[in-house]
Amino acid sequence: MGEELIMKIFIWRHSKKFSSWSMFNEPHIYKDNYMQAEVVVLASSREEALDLLRKSDDKWDVEELNRIEPIIVTTDHPCVVSKLIYFG
Repeated sequence: MGEELIMKIFIWRHSKKFSSWSMFNEPHIYKDNYMQAEVVVLASSREEALDLLRKSDDKWDVEELNRIEPIIVTTDHPCVVSKLIYFG
């Protein structure tokens, strides 16, 4: 029997709330203007997650997402998957 794939949850988040003109090298992960962006993908690897995202929606800038380290959640034990608090 084949090897079982271990799936992981990849979470990328980016906020531009405190960005300024002095932050020229800041990632811009979504092709429309945004204040906060978050994407969550279930995949077996980071590369697969980015490929799935690339194929599902062309508004996500995968090259820019590569600059951000995602939160990676394994699915082999119970855990809190994500927390986000936004105080506008």
